[in-house]
Amino acid sequence: MEVTPQRPGWPEPARLPLPEHVQQLAARARRVRTPCGEGSMLWHVWGEGAAGRQAPLVLLHGGSGSWLHWVRNIEDLRAQGREVWAADLPGFGDSAVPPAGSDADALVEPLAKGLRQLFGSQACDLVGFSFGGLTAGLLLAAHPRLARRLVLVGAPAMGVVPRPQFELRAWRHLPAAQQLEIHRHNLAALMLQDPAAIDAEDGLALAVHVTNVLRDRMPRRRLAHTDALARALPALRCPVHAIYGRGDAIYRGWIAALEGAFARAAPDFRGLQLIADAGHWVQFERPGAFLDALLVALAE
Repeated sequence: MEVTPQRPGWPEPARLPLPEHVQQLAARARRVRTPCGEGSMLWHVWGEGAAGRQAPLVLLHGGSGSWLHWVRNIEDLRAQGREVWAADLPGFGDSAVPPAGSDADALVEPLAKGLRQLFGSQACDLVGFSFGGLTAGLLLAAHPRLARRLVLVGAPAMGVVPRPQFELRAWRHLPAAQQLEIHRHNLAALMLQDPAAIDAEDGLALAVHVTNVLRDRMPRRRLAHTDALARALPALRCPVHAIYGRGDAIYRGWIAALEGAFARAAPDFRGLQLIADAGHWVQFERPGAFLDALLVALAE
């Protein structure tokens, strides 16, 4: 596991073990690599062979994340008979950094080359969470034939929020025990509507978050605070669906403006589904309701 180096004099970062069932889920995946910069991009695959019946289902995680952003959804999607490809995006998880750039636009070409290597001319069903949704929109604007549909989950950069609605705290310079408190704060500020979810299920959310942020090598991301996704969507040829938690911290006070923004930007927008009692990390906080919403989008 490649961890972002600490600055000289900073303390060792806090680490938390992933629960046993997550380690078992990871062990059941086939690991496939495609070229990326001076190394490779990692894809985790479950349900090999199911793509003969349906398009491969490709999941792109959020910022400071990895495939673990989908940890509570993989088994549900496999039970639906889907072949699931969960990426570690370039610069995150166990993937190499992209050859140039440090934002979503730098990921477009490594992703496009990887998807063509994996699937040839076959279009996938593409689901992008948060930063991964922004990346997916930029990808399909440049390479529209790669996906037959796009599902955006909690995606930023739609140009409806005048200023950031949350504040995250720095943690790398702090002692390990204090780092964990900052991680809890950041999860509550951005990712989860219910703070009790942070330590539920043996602290799964906290363990996933700590594991993810230690491997974030793309710290200078700015496009999420622009209208970059809204500007990319007019170039898309495929149907576009959106799923958001009603309490998404990115759109606090502005969630009602989202549907109109999507309808104006995406030529084939199929609708916004809002999930109650869920924040930004909606697929983790409400996995059952998220699955129902995603299946509606995938069935159209």
